[in-house]
Parts: sequence; structure tokens; C-alpha cells
Amino acid sequence: MEKTDQRKELKVSAIENGTVIDHIPVQSVYQVLRILNLMEYNDQLLIGINLESQKMGKKGIIKVSNKFFKSDEINKIALVAPSATLILIKNFSVSEKKQVEIPAKVEKIVKCFNPNCITNVEEVVTRFDVVNKDELKLRCHYCEKITAKDNMAFK
Repeated sequence: MEKTDQRKELKVSAIENGTVIDHIPVQSVYQVLRILNLMEYNDQLLIGINLESQKMGKKGIIKVSNKFFKSDEINKIALVAPSATLILIKNFSVSEKKQVEIPAKVEKIVKCFNPNCITNVEEVVTRFDVVNKDELKLRCHYCEKITAKDNMAFK
């Protein structure tokens, strides 16, 4: 006997409270996990990669139970995954949904690419102006060197 009503998708359990980071470019999923220190997270964490997406073709998703991200963490997500959407879940329902945005200024979360910059020699908080959001280029407030996306290191 043939089964005609085969299940076409696998459902993942909903989270009661926490954050879903959706629409992550596939190549950025592991970087998002790393910069948010989620590899050491001790609560439920769901990672999906190469999922079908009408908007992107393929996408990544990260569900984090009982975690709501601070603005510095959201800015990190925006720098590596500017297409990401944050979905805040409270009591199993969506309480807020927002698109991450690359900020005009970045402070404290990125290291300056220039090894001679004062921020790499002394205990000075890093400060950058975002000079190109499309190609992601940051200009250091102190030494004025440009840090590009491919040589960006997070603190």
C-alpha cells in the first residue's frame, strides 16, 4: 500500500521565549554563531543552513531560546549579515520583528585593521564611521585607516 500524504517538511519545536535570527546568508551563519559566542550557549539552540527561501534562494536561521540580544550584538549581526531579520518571541508568539541595520557609527565591537593604531597599542575604545554600507568599509576615528569586511575582526 502506497502512502500518498507523505510529510514534506520537518517541524522544529517552537521556542517559548528568545530570538530567531532569520534570513542569514548561508556563508555567514558560522560567523554569526562565533561573534555572538553562541557555541558556548547552554540553552536550546537551533541552527539551520541551506534552507529554501523565496527571498534569498538559500538561507540560514538561528533560533536561540531565552536570549534577547543587546544593541552591540545586533550591530555585530548587521555587519556580517545585513539581510538578517530578528524575530523576538515571548510566550510562543512573535512580539517584534525587525530588520537589522548597519549603523552609521560602530564603537567597541570591531578592532582596527591598522596594527599601529592607538586602539591596538593602548586601552582606547575603537570608533569607526561606516563609509560604505554596500561593500562594508569602516574608517577608524583615530588613524583614519579603512577596515573592510574581509579583514574585519570582532572584539
